[in-house]
Amino acid sequence: MTDTMKAIVLEKFGGFDAFEMRDVAVAAVGSRQVRVRVHATAINPLDYQIRRGDYTDYVPLPAIIGHDISGVVEEKGADVTEFDIGDEVYYTPKIFGGPGSYAEQHVADVELVARKPRNINHLEAASLTLVGGTVWEALVTRAQLAVHETILIHGGAGGVGTVAIQLAKAMGARVITTARLSNHEFVRSLGADEVIDHSSDDYVSAVAELTRGKGVNVVFDTIGGDTLTRSALALADAGRLVSIVDIAQPQNLIEAWGKNAAYHFVFTRQNRGKLDALTNLVERGLIKPVVGAVLPLARVGEAHELLEAGGARGLRGKVAIDVAGQTVDLPTPQ
Repeated sequence: MTDTMKAIVLEKFGGFDAFEMRDVAVAAVGSRQVRVRVHATAINPLDYQIRRGDYTDYVPLPAIIGHDISGVVEEKGADVTEFDIGDEVYYTPKIFGGPGSYAEQHVADVELVARKPRNINHLEAASLTLVGGTVWEALVTRAQLAVHETILIHGGAGGVGTVAIQLAKAMGARVITTARLSNHEFVRSLGADEVIDHSSDDYVSAVAELTRGKGVNVVFDTIGGDTLTRSALALADAGRLVSIVDIAQPQNLIEAWGKNAAYHFVFTRQNRGKLDALTNLVERGLIKPVVGAVLPLARVGEAHELLEAGGARGLRGKVAIDVAGQTVDLPTPQ
């Protein structure tokens, strides 16, 4: 191993030019840590929120950010028995807890690390760690979605939505989702039973029609704003709403109160258990990560720009970063 590595460093809070490629020191490996050669990472909304300055109190600069890793163990601490040198692994680094994934190597506490699914590549695996753990927390732990229940997933063609649709179907639920008209066939291919045009301001009436006035048992919000505010109107009695979006405005919860609804706001905590459960589903063919674009590490700023533009650029699923290579694969506008 060398003492230094290439990494993308956030120099300032701001635009897409805020990053710089640098040679930085590789951290020492503790007794319960592993050093991973990073093959791939991915971009999340949390990444561009950090870059533009939404979390300045939590991210001292300069910083290496990023929240998805798929790679190979190259070194392990004296007390690590779970993995061997050469094992393929995937995980999310500690959020706001140290260096992130925009680098050639990463040192992680072994408790965060899981065995990578055998039937997907590193780009796909890196696209699953943060969103997969978040969706598991939302649907399994918080909403406790049950067989034959109905769920409304906002933003079904996005990085989170594509995984949520597949997990909800694997759990035996009926899935209603919102998506652009050009993505209706795509989200149905993931398992959505019904699709509502995302441009419709009246998704509440559409849900009422699809459920014969009963509403849905669970709403999974990936958008926030007015979408979150009005989601209570789509819930059935004793329904549950789970949101992964910062609350930027006060919520009028009178409709939720009248339905005895439960609200959950998720800032996910990663661990091996969630990823092991996802690995099982991936290897059984029940979940397939959707990679909508790939760029090399040196073009992280461009990847941020692409994700922020989202569906307007024809993006479906996640933007992955090829750390070990130079792959470029951009979406075709829909």
